[in-house]
Amino acid sequence: MLFLRSLFFDPYNKNSMAWRSRAKRFALFRQWLSQFPRPLKILDLGGTLTFWSTMDFEQSDDIHIVLLNLEATPVDSSMFTSLAGDATDLSQFKDGEFDIVFSNSVIEHVGDDQAQQRMADEIRRVGKAYFVQTPNLYFPIESHSCIPLYQFMPMWLQAGLLYYFDLTGGGIRRTIQAWKARLTFRRFERLPCESWERCVSRVKSLRLLSGRKFHRMFPGSRMYHEKCLGLTKSFILYTNP
Repeated sequence: MLFLRSLFFDPYNKNSMAWRSRAKRFALFRQWLSQFPRPLKILDLGGTLTFWSTMDFEQSDDIHIVLLNLEATPVDSSMFTSLAGDATDLSQFKDGEFDIVFSNSVIEHVGDDQAQQRMADEIRRVGKAYFVQTPNLYFPIESHSCIPLYQFMPMWLQAGLLYYFDLTGGGIRRTIQAWKARLTFRRFERLPCESWERCVSRVKSLRLLSGRKFHRMFPGSRMYHEKCLGLTKSFILYTNP
């Protein structure tokens, strides 16, 4: 499982499938973005400065990107502004305030069906155009846990797999440390973010979408299917300029 995570799902490993998929997605976004007249004001829901830097997005005087997360984070570029907010309630922004709303793997984390629809409605309200991506519910390997068919398992089993194999927030190194400790009958000290309660919370926070359901949230949009091994790994919904 650890090997699969590193090889396929580590978004910061340039040799991984996840990094190549993200780079291809961003190339598609650049191509789509080139159709819009400048200057551009972009709202990135759940975005980070690291993401844009990793994708080598060049500094531009005619593009400004607002990063919106539950907590604001420091930014060191005049091209970016970081704000605190909720993707399901963008009442701090006016109708059509942004030329583009961008969202990468966020809508599956905001809550139940009603919360996801609120996020979709808010994106359509504040953005003149949008580019929204989410993983496919029916892709056989769930991209957050890297476990085959994980999304169809009962909640107690999902949480158990995260607790024993994932170490929420700890990553690959912590997982290896934990299993070395178990195999040598030593005590392994868990961090607060690795608690059972945290694992259950993480399971509850993830609600993957089918393509049909995702498309219904954004009427009038166009859909692009991201492929992996001939199967649809994720969906992108976008509007024409």
